[in-house]
Amino acid sequence: MRRFEITNRVGGQMSVKVARKFLIRGDVQGVGYRFFAQRAAAHHQVVGYVKNMPDGSVEALAEGPARSVEAFMNDLATGPRYSRVEQVEERVLDPTGEYSSFRVER
Repeated sequence: MRRFEITNRVGGQMSVKVARKFLIRGDVQGVGYRFFAQRAAAHHQVVGYVKNMPDGSVEALAEGPARSVEAFMNDLATGPRYSRVEQVEERVLDPTGEYSSFRVER
């Protein structure tokens, strides 16, 4: 039996809560990428975090309705004006519900 959580009803369709971790590679540090991701998360109403990694990549974790997380990922793949996103690696996680907002981590 497959388990899933119904979080809300949007436009008459059920919305399943999902969690994804993204690793973004390219020219993504020093160009406002984390704050771009924070604004995108607010726009798509997802929670989680974004942070710079020591190797020059950026990691983001997002939880929310499947459509919202997918739209957030599309924004991550675009990035802010002066970034150059080469790759977005996606990892499927189980939602934990531990995040109540989206934050920029240092």
